[in-house]
This record gives sequence, structure tokens and C-alpha cells, in this order.
Amino acid sequence: MDRLQAMQIFARVVEMHGFSKAAENLSIPPSTVTRAIKELENFLGVKLLQRTTRHLNLTPDGSLYYENCRRLLADLEALESSFPGSAGQARGKLRVGITASMARLFVLPAIKTFQARYPDIELTLTVSDRTVELVPEGIDCVIRAGVPQDSATLVARRIASFEWVTCASPEYLKAHGEPHSLDDLKDHHAVGFLTGHQGRSMDWNFVVNNEERTVRMAEHLIVNDTDSYITCGLEGLGLIRAASYMVLPHLKSGQLQRVLGEIQAPAVPISIMYPHNRHLSPTVRAFVDWVIERIQLAESQWQVSHID
Repeated sequence: MDRLQAMQIFARVVEMHGFSKAAENLSIPPSTVTRAIKELENFLGVKLLQRTTRHLNLTPDGSLYYENCRRLLADLEALESSFPGSAGQARGKLRVGITASMARLFVLPAIKTFQARYPDIELTLTVSDRTVELVPEGIDCVIRAGVPQDSATLVARRIASFEWVTCASPEYLKAHGEPHSLDDLKDHHAVGFLTGHQGRSMDWNFVVNNEERTVRMAEHLIVNDTDSYITCGLEGLGLIRAASYMVLPHLKSGQLQRVLGEIQAPAVPISIMYPHNRHLSPTVRAFVDWVIERIQLAESQWQVSHID
């Protein structure tokens, strides 16, 4: 038995919550995973995992062994990466979680430069507006908008920020008039945006006299996809409130018009998040550095105040 490989397989089974998912993530047969765990348990003389038809749970011995495995594997990776050989190079598989709008606007248009710089990285983009769980889903890092929730297992590195822009199509404003104050919003309806973690459409937050005010809009239509949300605004289906980088092209073309531009909204951070290890692997670090470079270059172009 290769104990190092067995430890790596065991750790991945725990993190992926299953034998089959771990096998898929490691690109090895499920039988290899099963055999490695069985041999490891026989070698240690304890039961590490308790399996039922629906659940996979760590035993007390398994929890202790996993915590030490994770620490030892991180130390080994840190040691190997400190040398100039292949272990310290950016290579292998990398899974990144990202929203559809950020993938379409920032990452995919420049992805050739990343591939040219790091030809040995096999990149998988998990494109979704839902909140992904990094460790259970085998995601190496994720780009998220919003204030990150405190987590003992994740590092959140702020890379940029954007402003909310309230806008509508000229057709909508011709039919319903333009709101000039937050009180005017009660006479309007909006397209709602449904977020997975809230289970309901988002409130609209503004800052008036240094105090945050929350407005709950009347909504006749709710969607859960950012591109669909922008399309609803373009089609005159209601007021929308979207990230500046998403609506900027439509504001420039006149397909959307900004309203309430004099009323501030809280800035929204964009962060890249990855599991909290004492050492960041060269592959993950390569993508983190590249995407920071890419997004910060574009951030200066997100300002929309001059388009009012």
C-alpha cells in the first residue's frame, strides 16, 4: 500500500462526501478508492468511515486521522513547492467557480492569455449564479460578489468592487415616468432577482445622509439568472438594479437609462475565495494572480457616473 496515496484518497473522499465523487475528482477508478480506504483501515486497525446507503460519516478515529492528514499533506505540498522542480510549477487540474456574467465579460475574453502563460493547467470553469460549496464540490477557488461570510475554512481576498446601478429602458420610463426619489419607487414595479441563498428576491439598499435605507420593490416578474435579468430590463419589463459592469454597455448605447443616479448605494466587494491552507498551491496561486490582474485592469472602466 502506498500510504501517501491512500492518505490523499482518504482526504478527498472526506472532502467530496463520497467514494464515487472522489474517484471522479481524482480521475481514478472507484474500485481504486474503495481498495485504498480498506487497506488504510486495515493498516491502522480502526474504522475511519461509516457508510450507509445515503450518508458517509467520519468515525471519531476518522476525524482525528483526517485533521492530521490534511495538515501533513499541506506541509508536504508547501515543502515541494519551495523547490524549483515540477512540484513547484503551476500544472494539473484546476476547478474554478464563477458567475456567468463574470465569466462572459472578464474571464473568457482573456482566457487565451492564461492558457498561453500556463499551458500545463487543465482549467474547468463551473459557471453558475448559485453559491457553490468549495470543498464538498471539489472547487479550488471561487469568485464571488458581496460581503463574504465569515468562514474558518476559507480565505476571502478582495480584488475589486462595483456599484449598483438602478436603470430601465426608455420605453418603460416613457410609459411610467422617471423616479426622482426613493419615495417615488412605490409607484413603480421592478424585475426581481432571486438569489439561491436567500430564497427570495433581493431588496434594494441605498445610502441617504450616511444611513442605509432598504426598499422592497413591487415585482411582477422574478428571475434567477443575471443575463435574463438584464434582458428583462432591456425589454421594458420593469426597473432593474444591477452591477455597473453588467449594464455599462447598455447605458452607453442608450438601451438603458440610469435613474436615481444622485442617490448612493453601498459598494459591493468582489472577492476570490479559496480553502484556508498555510500554503497556496502554485496552480491556484497562478489563477488567483492572473484573475486579480485581469479584473483590476477592468475595474477603472466600471464607473458610470459620467453617463447620467
